[in-house]
Amino acid sequence: MQRMIQATRNSARAFGHLFRHEAAFRQEVILLVVAIPLAWIISGGWRGFALLIGVLVILIVVEVVNTAIEAACNAATREFSDDVMLAKDCGSLAVAFALALAGVVWLIALWEWLAGAPI
Repeated sequence: MQRMIQATRNSARAFGHLFRHEAAFRQEVILLVVAIPLAWIISGGWRGFALLIGVLVILIVVEVVNTAIEAACNAATREFSDDVMLAKDCGSLAVAFALALAGVVWLIALWEWLAGAPI
């Protein structure tokens, strides 16, 4: 039980740090909060709602992992390195793919909602 409590504290500390210091994370969390009622309105039920919110949660998870990669790279060295640059670029690419996925899912859902056939 103590491990779960400590893990929760660590997660809360990370969330607070990211929210205060990482603009992309903060924007994605705000987007999620705004998207929750919107997803309920445009979805046809729980499955559609879960899909719309799930892709945003995936985006946030990928952003957190990207930030962790960047922090680990910065802790390892501040000097230029092709390997460090590649690691950071790959993390950025992962965020871009997650953002594209979320965007496509939301665009399809909005298209179907406007057409009168909610997901």
